[in-house]
Amino acid sequence: MAGSIIAACLWGIAANVLALLPSKDNYWTRAYVLIGVGIPVLGWVTYQNGPWVGLAVLLAGMSMLRWPLRYLGRWLRRKLGGTRAI
Repeated sequence: MAGSIIAACLWGIAANVLALLPSKDNYWTRAYVLIGVGIPVLGWVTYQNGPWVGLAVLLAGMSMLRWPLRYLGRWLRRKLGGTRAI
């Protein structure tokens, strides 16, 4: 198995373990760290295994970090002038 896939699996396990631990800041600090570590891992997976596997890992990461994505979508909608909530 490729090292990048192992790193992506370890990232997913770390994300799940961090979600189990209590947090005072609503998990935002942990989300920022996971995003910062996950982007290079995603690039490594895509480089070693191709775009389809990279897309699968991206979707898995997005499912774990769905709240930051929702807030990003709301922020973009406000900046672009839309009024409908996500």
